[in-house]
Amino acid sequence: MVANSLYWTTADLDAMPDDGGWLRHEIIAGELFVTRAPHFSHQRVAGKIQVRLETWSEATQLGSSVQTPGLVFTPTDAVIPDLVWASQSRLECGIDEAGHFTIAPELVVEILSSGAQNEQRDKSIKLKLYSRHGVQEYWIVNWQLQTLEIYRRTDAQLQLVATLLAGDTLTSPLLPGFSAEIDRIFS
Repeated sequence: MVANSLYWTTADLDAMPDDGGWLRHEIIAGELFVTRAPHFSHQRVAGKIQVRLETWSEATQLGSSVQTPGLVFTPTDAVIPDLVWASQSRLECGIDEAGHFTIAPELVVEILSSGAQNEQRDKSIKLKLYSRHGVQEYWIVNWQLQTLEIYRRTDAQLQLVATLLAGDTLTSPLLPGFSAEIDRIFS
């Protein structure tokens, strides 16, 4: 068995031509992942969560939410999650000149895209990546099944603590006073 000696880096991403936003290029542990632009319903759910997080953030002044930011943890770990929330202190010290996060935001949200490979990437590969780099909370949203899984940092790793369904309310100790009805996110 021959080990794969090709490791993709952020320099490789910088050299790629602009495709007008139709493809998303991410690198995890030097492996390149390319996905198409997300489904309309995927983006709609991401927008609804972002609006709720940003409304809460403006009221509390504790941080801010951003859709599809670049997270560049290392030259071989660079991803584009659907949504993040970061505290004011992380926003002040964790963004490079190109506008990418270089430290973990407190919250990362991924909306699942169709297909087993996409689901495995978000539920396993990205879960490990975010856990390794210090994300405090990770939400995995399935717009097709209308569920939201909450992973929280426990014993230095992200662990599943709840799966929310229709009728449930999303809250987080990370976001005091924040709440969102699951039904409204998917309606």
